[in-house]
Formats: sequence, C-alpha cells, structure tokens
Amino acid sequence: MATVTYKDACRIYPGTDHPAVNNLSLEIGDGEFMVLVGPSGCGKSTSLRMLAGLEEVNSGQIMIGDRDVTDLPPKDRDIAMVFQNYALYPHMTVADNMGFALKMAGVPKEERAQRVMEAAKLLGLEEFLSRKPKALSGGQRQRVAMGRAIVRQPQVFLMDEPLSNLDAKLRVSTRTQIAALQSRLGVTTVYVTHDQVEAMTMGDRVAVMKEGILQQVDSPLTLYDAPANLFVAGFIGSPAMNLMTGAIVDGGVKIGDYVMPIAREILDKVSGEETLVLGIRPENFVVADEGISIDVDVVEELGADGYIYGTLAGLADDEKLTAQQIVARISARTPPKRGTQIKLNAADKAGVHVFSEKTQLRVS
Repeated sequence: MATVTYKDACRIYPGTDHPAVNNLSLEIGDGEFMVLVGPSGCGKSTSLRMLAGLEEVNSGQIMIGDRDVTDLPPKDRDIAMVFQNYALYPHMTVADNMGFALKMAGVPKEERAQRVMEAAKLLGLEEFLSRKPKALSGGQRQRVAMGRAIVRQPQVFLMDEPLSNLDAKLRVSTRTQIAALQSRLGVTTVYVTHDQVEAMTMGDRVAVMKEGILQQVDSPLTLYDAPANLFVAGFIGSPAMNLMTGAIVDGGVKIGDYVMPIAREILDKVSGEETLVLGIRPENFVVADEGISIDVDVVEELGADGYIYGTLAGLADDEKLTAQQIVARISARTPPKRGTQIKLNAADKAGVHVFSEKTQLRVS
C-alpha cells in the first residue's frame, strides 16, 4: 500500500487552449478511499487516467509512495484499474479473467488459483468461476472486474465510474459492498464518479472538481456543512442547497419581502458589495409565521418526509417559468396544499450560508 500525491499536475490535450486538468495538487493517504467528483468534463477521469499512466502529464508530478511515476508505463506503476464497462475477456471464464494478469506476470499456477479463489470468496463469486461473462448479470460482471483488480494485490486501486452501468437498486447495494471491501482490504483507492450521493456515502474524503480545477477536498460532512464556494454548495447535497440572491440592507439580506438576519461581522467582510447569495439547505427550512413568502407549486409526499417546491411569491406567471425553484423538506403528515402561499424561515440561523456574489466564496 502507498500514498498518492499529485504535485501541480496538468494535462493539456492537443488542439485545446486550456488544460483538462489544471495544476492539480492533492495528497491521498495510505489506505484512504478518495473520491473525485464533479460534472461531466470537469477533469476527474483525466486525473485518474494520468495516475494510471493512460494520459500524459504535461507538467507537474505524480508520486505513488516515494516513487515518481510521472513518466513510468502503466505496467510499472503497481496499480489496478476497474473500468466503467468492466473490460472482461468474453472468451475466458470468470476464473481465467480474474487470473489473467497473474498469468502474464508469470505467477505459478497453484498460487494463481489460490489468489483467484480468495478473491472469489471475498466477492461471493465461487459458484460463477467456470462461467463466461455473457452468462453473468451486470452486477456480477462488476464483481469479476473487482476480483481481477484484487488478485493483483496492487498498491493502489483506481475505479472509473464502476457503477454507472448498473440499475439504481443494484447501484446502492454494490456501492456499500465496495466501500466495505475497501475498508477490509485497506488498499489506497481513487474512485471517480459524477454522482455526488455515491461520493458522499463512499469516500473517506471527497475532492470536488470543476473545469479541471480542484474546488475543495474534505470529508463528506465538512463539504456538506462548510462548502468553500457557490459551486460546491450547489453541487453537494440532494436536493441541492437553495441559493438565493438578495440586496444587503440594514440588519441582513432582503429576499423577496423578508430580511434574513445576518450578523454584522459577516456583512463587514463584504463591505462595498450590494448583493449577497444566501444558501439554505432544504431541511433547514421550516414553515413559520414570518419569513420568505413562497408560492407552492409542487408537493412531494414520500412517507416519512415530504418536499415542497415553489418560487418567491408575487411573481407573474411568465416570471415563474425562469425563476429559481426553492425546495424545503417538511412533514409529510401535514403538507401545505399546492397553489397556496406559505412563509419559510431558517430553523437554525447558524445554518444560513453567506456567499459573496463577486468572488463566489463563502464568507460566513
């Protein structure tokens, strides 16, 4: 096992004028499960492929342990990769697929069979070892791809959106299996996904990327409770944080017809700005006697919880079409009616995030 370090790593594709990955500096601890997350095209898969040796590093360094692997070929990096499309050999059995890399490395047949069987037991694949991939379900194929990585006993596991081809229910169960397996094996793992729920539930730490630039890296809970900027605030959380722009007035920020109280020391940090962006999580909203007036457009009753979706009150019908949607979690037992007007306020004023509209950074 080993640490992984990116030092100002850049990747610029030929014919493009800006880097796909721009000065990425990131340290991944020994045995850590690190998730790279972000929207399509943010550079997360390119970062992983640079570590694997499948993409050139135009500048900067990549270290595995104390070895500089920046210019090493993939076979010399002691990594194992799990791909999105499984990449299994269709003409080989499960056992042969899992043991193929060992065979190429000249591992004796007896040791090969032993390591394949150990991995098969870990993954519940013993009864499928003689089958071909076409006779397996998507989830079973994914476990075979995992097994092929495990038998190599690498220093680092790399996983590129390994669950994206599975259906929703299987994806949930498989992600818990992968997280539990990684914890048991203790192998340093770099995992790429565009699904922020996956990132939040699996990673020891999560690195959020946008347009090739690392925005924030922290524990899932810290990302949720203290997003560094507007992008992270809007990306992490499901449903997303409500981000509302309002004018700075005496005592707070005016959203619609209500002034949300904001501490003077926070407002002093942005002296010279006229507007701020307030971020409030759906679960921090409560229906109150005074607060932000909302026209309720949709009510979702989900059993224990419910969600209401609405827009600021007083907007014309054509304005509502382009207005920002506001989401609040409420008790599903006593939901407001669709088409009514309610007032929402923050249950915990300390949970109201304040962002500078000019710099996009959190100031609260």
